[in-house]
Amino acid sequence: MLAAAPPPPPLVVTAPAEREVSFGHVTGRVQPGDWAIVVRADEKLLTVKRVEGGSFDFVVALPRRDTTVRVSLYGPYGKRQVTATIRHVFGLPRSAEPAAVAGSNDGALQRLVGMLARGFPGTTGVYVEDLVSGRGAAWNARARFPAASTLKLAIAVEALRAFTGKPASGSYLESLLRRMLIESDNDAANQVESLFGGGDQVDGLLRGIGFGDTWMGGGYVHGTALGPPIPARVESQPSFPCCKYTTAYDLARLLAYVHLAAGGRGPLIDVYGSAFTPSDARHLLYLLAHVPDRGKLGRFIAGGPFALMHKAGWISSARHDAGLVYWPGGVFVAAVLTTGSGVGVASDLLAGRIAKATLERVERLG
Repeated sequence: MLAAAPPPPPLVVTAPAEREVSFGHVTGRVQPGDWAIVVRADEKLLTVKRVEGGSFDFVVALPRRDTTVRVSLYGPYGKRQVTATIRHVFGLPRSAEPAAVAGSNDGALQRLVGMLARGFPGTTGVYVEDLVSGRGAAWNARARFPAASTLKLAIAVEALRAFTGKPASGSYLESLLRRMLIESDNDAANQVESLFGGGDQVDGLLRGIGFGDTWMGGGYVHGTALGPPIPARVESQPSFPCCKYTTAYDLARLLAYVHLAAGGRGPLIDVYGSAFTPSDARHLLYLLAHVPDRGKLGRFIAGGPFALMHKAGWISSARHDAGLVYWPGGVFVAAVLTTGSGVGVASDLLAGRIAKATLERVERLG
């Protein structure tokens, strides 16, 4: 005699998920009945919702940090039936939930970005865009710069596209991704590349989503529309001898595409479908949220209601930072690339000032 199938669990939580960012959606299923669902972040009560069976989907305000989310199911007379515990969830504001918008030039921000860029004692490329309204600005954004470690972000996108499912916690690939992104380890980047076909595979992914001014090539050295379009063009092309290159425009677009993919939208989803999933994007953003370097884009934006997900890069002749800044009213992307005589602290100050100026502008308009 065949054994009877086990009864379905009384509570299944499908979102949020471990080691991912979350815009606050709590979704799942419960068995028929009269239930109450209680959601906590760490020990703080966030909400109590009544459900009558079937699926549920509601939104809570999660903190801008790593947190443990607990979803508890209560039956009649307040008796708790079961609790689902989801660890390592990084909360983002609901106002930043991914949506497709057309970029448009913000004249006031354009003038400020141009002034800051022209004041840098070297060559710089800048691209910023509010991913909620589309307003933005650019300076020399399509000039090619030596990419340094910024393209480790592209390696991570390709690795997650090629790997089926989110890497398990503590797995070899998860360890490599953390070292590559959080510690910016060159050896880890080379190992990730070798697992999935090398720089040619990364270049193929970038070409697939329309990038013509970024080239990965080989590995890393052993060791360490509300108006006119945003004017992404070349003002001054710096010279450099060889090797991988990118632009402020391409880096900003890649980050914006990862943000959109976290909500199931944008070119990474349109082109690669089920190979690069919203879960992949949310996991990648989760890793980027733990990059410790806060001296560049994050220099004047510290903690509290803000979250920075970014990847910096530096070599002796170039210093860059590109990232997403989440704030209570939404999210913007910023990429600041520098080379020449000013590379160093002046590069970090420029990135910090660009991010601060953009935040103040979107807050004023928001």
